Amino acid sequence: MTSLPNRSQTALLIVDVQNDVMAESHEPAPIVANIQTLVAAARESDTAVIWVQHSDPELPKGSPGWEYVPELPRRDSEALVHKNYGDAFEDTDLEAVLAQNNIGHLVVAGAETDACIRSTIHGAFTRGYDVTLVSDAHTASDKSQWGAPAVPDVVAHTNLYWQFQRAPGRTAAVVATAEVQFPH
Repeated sequence: MTSLPNRSQTALLIVDVQNDVMAESHEPAPIVANIQTLVAAARESDTAVIWVQHSDPELPKGSPGWEYVPELPRRDSEALVHKNYGDAFEDTDLEAVLAQNNIGHLVVAGAETDACIRSTIHGAFTRGYDVTLVSDAHTASDKSQWGAPAVPDVVAHTNLYWQFQRAPGRTAAVVATAEVQFPH
């Protein structure tokens, strides 16, 4: 029910599941396994899979830490969006990729829950997209030394508040990996 005209397609958007990001993340193995499940299901249903890859001074483009985790190989036919800001729409070609493929609904997974995931789901929603956050397929690193809650609490809070987002002509949802159904 996106508010974007003629955008009936869905895409799986995988955000920043990169070596250095996941090495610092809370319980990365089950998150990566769930994302593997999502990728397989999206590919099986011919749903677009779009990969987002962050770079900045601490995560330099082309470095081993910048690479996607080896458990998640991208196909050459799948879009790759390079970003330098939290919101995957900011100063990237993501909107052009989505428009070209008539995508109005994003199913989102990846890292970091309290940074790039949060920024991207809000950015998508305010731009008119329907956004489904996969509850058990996003994570973050521990930022408690700076006063942040523990990662499980950050994930739980994000899952809680996202399911109550409302705006005209758009939907926000939170579902577990096992409940994600891509259209055929």
